[in-house]
Amino acid sequence: MSAPPPVVNGLVVAGYFVNWGIYARNYNVIDLAQKASSLTHILYAFANLESSGQVILGDVWADKDKHFPPEQTVNGKGDAWSENDSGNLFGNLKQLYLLKQQNRHLKVSLSIGGWTWSTNFAAVATDPQKRALFVQSAVKHLADLGLDGIDIDWEYPKNEQEALAYVHLLYDMRIALDQYQQSLGQTHEPRLTLSVAVPCGPQQYRLLRLRDMAAYVDIFYLMAYDFAGSWDPHTGHQSALYGGSLNVHQAVSDYIAAGVPSNKLVMGMPAYGRAFSNTNGQPGQPYQGTPEGSWEQGQFDYKALPRPGAQEQHDPTNVCSWSYDPARQEYVTYDSPIVVQSKCDYILRANLGGAMFWELSADHPVGHPRSLVEAVARSFQGRLDTMPNHLAYPSSQYQNMRAPLS
Repeated sequence: MSAPPPVVNGLVVAGYFVNWGIYARNYNVIDLAQKASSLTHILYAFANLESSGQVILGDVWADKDKHFPPEQTVNGKGDAWSENDSGNLFGNLKQLYLLKQQNRHLKVSLSIGGWTWSTNFAAVATDPQKRALFVQSAVKHLADLGLDGIDIDWEYPKNEQEALAYVHLLYDMRIALDQYQQSLGQTHEPRLTLSVAVPCGPQQYRLLRLRDMAAYVDIFYLMAYDFAGSWDPHTGHQSALYGGSLNVHQAVSDYIAAGVPSNKLVMGMPAYGRAFSNTNGQPGQPYQGTPEGSWEQGQFDYKALPRPGAQEQHDPTNVCSWSYDPARQEYVTYDSPIVVQSKCDYILRANLGGAMFWELSADHPVGHPRSLVEAVARSFQGRLDTMPNHLAYPSSQYQNMRAPLS
């Protein structure tokens, strides 16, 4: 039996696009279009998982129903209203399909779960019937919505039984994705992608059966951030490459030692900062409280950093950066372009699969000298994954997806 085809032919630059970004953040798929040449994979977050095993869209209106005006569409054509709307796909996912048409190297996966919606994973994965419904409904979303893969973000299996069930879930999903392609006679096309978002905390990842998972998973997205935050008694670095009790290098080394091929590991990087109030300018210091943040308490979008009055600082030994405002006594830990460049050098040296960002709305736009996505793309120049995406979805329930959109 021949080995399955690879799903990538170069370095991955992936980013999460969050469906709630179209609201207060006013970040739409059209804003992604500017970055499309610098990205290879979009992870669309999130789909929810019901206790039955059924995968459901997280925000039906944003995902598939919203009609965008011309200035917010990828092709400059507004979504016209008609009596037949129920038979057509609209929303973010239609726009992502249009973006794929214009950028054949760009792949889109539906990300299932996340921190908030991982509650039902254990019960579903350990029950064969629920697991079967999970797989069937996930593949149906892919077939209906014009996607290139499924991304599973289970946070986190908590014992050996759940870790083994996770392997069964991934095996079933891998088989189902391949069978779907075969049923359409698309075996000559690139393989559909199965990816997972995985932790960098040893307590979590040492439970996982990583070698077994690697047989079915194409990309492991390392969530290499949130190493420090408001849950800690002292300030710290949230995504340092080296040093401290948690660091990216330790996780990378352990995943490889556990049997994950290095080129399947994609290093996550934060496009946000974790902030601490009433502290001095150094890591490892006491603090009191956290500032309001951009959208969440204690968390700032990267594009808002460093804050006015704050000075950005770097630790080249541990490969991390932070800013400090002495007037506010505010410390913020995040990745600067210098740190991202150093991490990219590490990725190349270690033969890792690429880089991933959580999440894209928080980065600077294209052309800004501090854009993190563009910093990665420059570092990987000439080596980016160019594997073509999928555009044919003849079994979609949506009429406009069965005939190519224009």
